[in-house]
Amino acid sequence: MPTPGISSGSARRPRTTARKSLPGLLAVLVAALVGVTVAPGAASAADRDGGCDSGEFCYYYNSDQEGSVSDFTDSQDDYGATQPSCYEFKGEGNGQGVCVKNNAASVWNRTSRTVRVYFNSNFAGTSQDFAPGAKGNLNATLKNNNASHELLGTGGPTGCSTDGTNSTPPSTILVYRVGLGRVDRVDFKTYVKNVLPNEWVTSWPDASLKAGAVAVRSYAWYWALHSTRKTSGGQCYDVRDDTADQVYRPSTAQTSTSSAVDSTWSTRMTRNGNILQAHYCSTTTACGAWVAGDWMSQYGSRDLANAGSTYQTILRHYYDDVALS
Repeated sequence: MPTPGISSGSARRPRTTARKSLPGLLAVLVAALVGVTVAPGAASAADRDGGCDSGEFCYYYNSDQEGSVSDFTDSQDDYGATQPSCYEFKGEGNGQGVCVKNNAASVWNRTSRTVRVYFNSNFAGTSQDFAPGAKGNLNATLKNNNASHELLGTGGPTGCSTDGTNSTPPSTILVYRVGLGRVDRVDFKTYVKNVLPNEWVTSWPDASLKAGAVAVRSYAWYWALHSTRKTSGGQCYDVRDDTADQVYRPSTAQTSTSSAVDSTWSTRMTRNGNILQAHYCSTTTACGAWVAGDWMSQYGSRDLANAGSTYQTILRHYYDDVALS
């Protein structure tokens, strides 16, 4: 499948994934197909418009909610440090166009959840909490030293549990960080945004990226509901971060793929009322486990999108008897 991610920031090459680890096939694909390089630290999503709307967490360039605004609808583990790949201040006023990382002075939390601002990327280091509806200045430690923020759960899942159902996506997902030997509980939308650019070519047509966003989300959603797997150390997890499931690399979200995730987030793909375990592969012949009606071709999604198909049409072309709601 198009893409990945042998390591963060590496060339993207088509490969096979979705719970099938096929190293021999991968070697052939890597040797045969041209990679597309993408930069880490993605920039803004489509609904970021520089205005602080209801449901958003907003940074301001100056203290006391003055200057240019940078608005977010979900958690972000790394803003990126340089243009053109960073999350920037988008609103009019002082600081417009400047990268958000280490440049914010105040905030307005218009979400319904407490938001925690961190000194370091990946939700680490010294932090400061802002309650729902709160306006405030970043403290002396975090002013112009903000590197990530997290929307905290409200009594959300702990341990091995999930709050997801076939009707409601999980708020978080347990990701086995294979190379690090640990399991991280990751905000679900943040997870999907940091998988899609490692599984699809970010320059492909919008409809292909949207189809990929739905498939990546559906696959992860399914395993959040059904996984009983554990590491050798006894930690439970939903998905691995490598090609045995889907390649997850923190801080690799990209503008085009994040937009595709945001715009399809309300789309639920089910079969007989249950979230579909959506498999996908680079082509229809690349995966020995291919089952027509249960798998999507990534290159095929690109070709259908180039021919004018919508993402809904692409999904229904590959996945039999699904409902998109």
